[in-house]
Amino acid sequence: MKNKLIILLTLASLAFVNSTNKLPKVLIIGDSISGGYFPYVQEQLKGKALLFQPENIDEKGKLTSCEGTTKALKEIDRWLGNKDWDIIHFNFGLHDIKHIDPESGKNSKNLNHPQQANPEQYGKNLRIIVEKLKATNAKLIFATTTPYPDKLGKQMRTPGMPKIYNEVALDIMVKNGIEVNDLYSLVLPRMKELQRPNNVHFTEIGSKVLGKQVAQIINNNL
Repeated sequence: MKNKLIILLTLASLAFVNSTNKLPKVLIIGDSISGGYFPYVQEQLKGKALLFQPENIDEKGKLTSCEGTTKALKEIDRWLGNKDWDIIHFNFGLHDIKHIDPESGKNSKNLNHPQQANPEQYGKNLRIIVEKLKATNAKLIFATTTPYPDKLGKQMRTPGMPKIYNEVALDIMVKNGIEVNDLYSLVLPRMKELQRPNNVHFTEIGSKVLGKQVAQIINNNL
């Protein structure tokens, strides 16, 4: 009886593993905004897809996001790895918009300092990244950069830039036939409701709202 029970449990485990392995694999590439909504997307697509985020560790040993296109050019091959992705949902913009001290290379509150990647450079970087993503043959979904208040607690970003960067990105996505998840338009009329005060980041409710839309568009493509 004991041996039969072990065999049954083993078969059940194998069936679960085989079932899980057949689920579509979804990679979500993005900044800390995506890190906020990722758990809610994962929860809503449980049993429908396997969700992954790239693992990034900074010089202090802390986990970080995928940040902007400058980092992506260096890391995109590692992020894609050897997996056969079915869907890749990706976004860049908020880090590209940040102003950088030209001497120290660190984030700057001086809005006269250069951006990490100005709109022209952002476009160049994004085109290279898109070509690498297309080579995976995965279904690609680009999420637009979310808006932020004109006045931020750490004023490292010039007001109104998400709209400009999104225009650059949308032109690239249209030319490449890539589906767009317009998180910018979702958030814009509800910023006070969904975002933290004077911050680019979102409250728990805000992340849930974003996660719901991300999950819906991914689910539509499964």
